[in-house]
Amino acid sequence: MTSWIEIGALTDIPRLGSRVVRTPHGNIAVFRTESDEVFALDDRCPHKGGPLSQGIVHNKRVTCPLHNFVIELASGQAVAPDEGCTHTHPAKVENGVVWLSVRLAAAVG
Repeated sequence: MTSWIEIGALTDIPRLGSRVVRTPHGNIAVFRTESDEVFALDDRCPHKGGPLSQGIVHNKRVTCPLHNFVIELASGQAVAPDEGCTHTHPAKVENGVVWLSVRLAAAVG
């Protein structure tokens, strides 16, 4: 089951920056582009697990701070010649508020 959670105002995330959302399934990096689009990826580079939230955002990509892997924000795919993929999460902006779709634990009954 998934649910949309409010992250905060779009203006709380710097342009070409990110914020980290902690979930029971791991950290999610929420990125804001120059044109105010938002994308969400697991905060883990597919190469060596570097924190993508600390990388440099450019166009619709982020460069990992550890080994300069470039990741597409929309797909999570590494840009050639790099290989690998990180998990993406649905994110949206409505009325200036950022929303993130996260997986919820199923109730045990």
